[in-house]
Amino acid sequence: MHVEVLREWRVPEEWRAAEGATLYAGPLFADAVAAELGLGLLEAAPDWLARLPCELTHREIEFSTVAEARQLRRPAFVKPPNDKSFPASVYPDGSRLPGPDAVDDGTPVLVSDIVTFAVEYRLFLLDGEVRTGSRYLTRGELDVGPLDEDPREAEVLDFAGRLASQHLPSAVVVDVGLLSEGSEGSEWAVVEANAAWASGHYACDPVAALDVVLRAARPEGEFGSADRVFLRPLPEVVRD
Repeated sequence: MHVEVLREWRVPEEWRAAEGATLYAGPLFADAVAAELGLGLLEAAPDWLARLPCELTHREIEFSTVAEARQLRRPAFVKPPNDKSFPASVYPDGSRLPGPDAVDDGTPVLVSDIVTFAVEYRLFLLDGEVRTGSRYLTRGELDVGPLDEDPREAEVLDFAGRLASQHLPSAVVVDVGLLSEGSEGSEWAVVEANAAWASGHYACDPVAALDVVLRAARPEGEFGSADRVFLRPLPEVVRD
């Protein structure tokens, strides 16, 4: 593959609608260039985590807007589902969220009960199958290691097998973790879903991770009906 690093928020003329192009970038940059590259971008539905059964999350999660979340009068973990429009974090109450001058009132958010994960893993899934995985956090600290060398590999894969029927795109990244004692017991739970084309691979096998990225970010016309419902809505970009 030929790799081109785009250093501006626009696509060079010779790369616009390039045949067979793909993309690996953050959401804001992807929004700026994907249409010019003729790409479709797969991602989980923004309310996917909130719709999961409790036995897969072990916490209450609500899909809401940032305006509604600003009314919270309790601590909660709040994050944008598929973007980085403001930091995902535990907020003491809704008044600590960014104001309307920084984030539009209608911006979708996930509001979650606060839990603590003992260890967390990143999984690259293709057609519901884990193609590669990596541990990335232990007790909140960076602790990177390949899944196939981890003593909990079998447990992680067993839990991941329960996600195949949970209405995900054919190519996606899902983070899962083992809850700490005191957070609903030591149970496996979904942390979040991420777009493969915007996810770091930690100690995942890079070739296997690339296979997932190539399926998740490809010419828009190549997506079948099952995946089209998961295409990221791209904004209209006006160039001067």
